Amino acid sequence: MKKTERSYIGYKKRKAAQEAAAQMLCTICAAIALLAVASITVYMLKSGIPAIRQIGPVKILFGTQWKPTASEPKFGILYVILTSVAGTLLASLLGIPLGILTAVFLAEVAGRGMGALVRGAVELLAGIPSVIYGLLGIYLLNPWMYRLERRLFAGSGTHRFTGGANLLSAGLVLAVMMLPTVISISEASIRAVKPAVRESSLALGASRVQTWLFAVLPAAAPGIATAVVLGVGRAMGEAMAITLVSGGSVNLPFPFNSVRFLTTAIVGEMGYAQGLHRQALFTIGLVLFAFIMLLNLWLTGILRGTDGSERQLSA
Repeated sequence: MKKTERSYIGYKKRKAAQEAAAQMLCTICAAIALLAVASITVYMLKSGIPAIRQIGPVKILFGTQWKPTASEPKFGILYVILTSVAGTLLASLLGIPLGILTAVFLAEVAGRGMGALVRGAVELLAGIPSVIYGLLGIYLLNPWMYRLERRLFAGSGTHRFTGGANLLSAGLVLAVMMLPTVISISEASIRAVKPAVRESSLALGASRVQTWLFAVLPAAAPGIATAVVLGVGRAMGEAMAITLVSGGSVNLPFPFNSVRFLTTAIVGEMGYAQGLHRQALFTIGLVLFAFIMLLNLWLTGILRGTDGSERQLSA
């Protein structure tokens, strides 16, 4: 056997060994990720179900009074659930359109200098700790919101003034916190759209704005859907910032009511909770975990539907 043939055979063996090692490493990492998700799921079910059994699913999920330290404790979390849903929807209505349109601006409109400036600002927003958002909300947003509240409810004998710490303040802070995730992923998805999509739309007589809205954005829909779900997940799972700006009272989620989110209920009471109270907080965590899982399943359905539509179009 010639020397060149032996070198080639040795090279093939080394390459095969490297590919096998890389495949094994990827398999191990995937198994660890799957094990982590399974472990979290089992732990949350194990910790959250006992309170549901003891209190009753109807009382804990549909009860409206949360008085865990009263002589006759009550563990109703319906208002807390509704607050998390309402706050996330409010943040999404504000943050998602702003984030997607900013991504369109960065990918399609902005020049190099302006794009670098806006991207730097977005990266700075992503790097700010959540507690800083909460402090800014207390000292900048809440006073302005309190002035608005006093104007709207001047002379009211029934409204309980919150000092600006209410659902609307929390929704605004969450909307700002969503922006970096939505903008970054949406911009990458828009840039990944093939130039032929833009060229075809323009060739058919569409304007640039029509091309962006009706050709580019639908083509980038899977990536934008991922950005939206990750942004909503960020808003739904945030605790520290909204602890400082939401007020912390268990009320119906009206814009100028002091409210408590699922996350803030856990953060605010886990340090001193014991017994059934502690188990009820784990139930709140289980409800939050279920929301996140349903959100991911919704995203998976959207992506599968998009993939199926693309296959039909290509066929």
